[in-house]
Amino acid sequence: MIDHAHDLESVHGATERLLTAAAAMDNAAVTKSSRLPDWSRGHVLAHLSRNADALVNVLRGRPMYPSAEARDADIERDAPRPIDVQLADLRASAARFDEAGAAPADWSRTVELRNGVTDSASRVPFRRWAEVELHHVDLGIGYELEDLSEEFTQREINFLTERFQGHPDVPALVIEEDDGRRIPTGGHGDPALVVTGRPADLLGWLAGRRDGSVLTVHGGTLPSLPPL
Repeated sequence: MIDHAHDLESVHGATERLLTAAAAMDNAAVTKSSRLPDWSRGHVLAHLSRNADALVNVLRGRPMYPSAEARDADIERDAPRPIDVQLADLRASAARFDEAGAAPADWSRTVELRNGVTDSASRVPFRRWAEVELHHVDLGIGYELEDLSEEFTQREINFLTERFQGHPDVPALVIEEDDGRRIPTGGHGDPALVVTGRPADLLGWLAGRRDGSVLTVHGGTLPSLPPL
């Protein structure tokens, strides 16, 4: 059972950590490259602000973005802004998301996200939590996958393995964590591969943040995963 109220509180806490850490940057630091290809730190901050507003749209039954082109254009428009403007926007958009999350609603309803993807409204807060936590890491300002809570790390691993379940471009495999937990994912059929490692390293590989070189693979070679 998904506890959306708990996840909304977790989003708030993660956002506060991000705002505090980002406040240490100056205008020059915001223009530096993030860990995401072709994106500056300003791109990451702009995306987080616009994503908060997009998820407000989702919760209120509107299209997440007007179009993919509009989403990209908004990020490009907002990326060059100075740090004080970025932080003010991130704080204000987070408050709008908090407000939408606090409104009385049927959290069991189905909502539509990008590219026709549907999900339970109750999982939208967790999706926002993942955006904030992973993009905090992407800023490259001292927050690493190892700093993520055990709860978040495990839930995001579960979420991503579910996302890759039955995917035609991912071979059938089993994710085995260092505590012995085994999670099947990938294509159909009997898994031929077993991928083992620390939770942070498994999450990094599944989320496209690490190349998986420190993971151990039994039964073949580590497959390339499609982008999220």
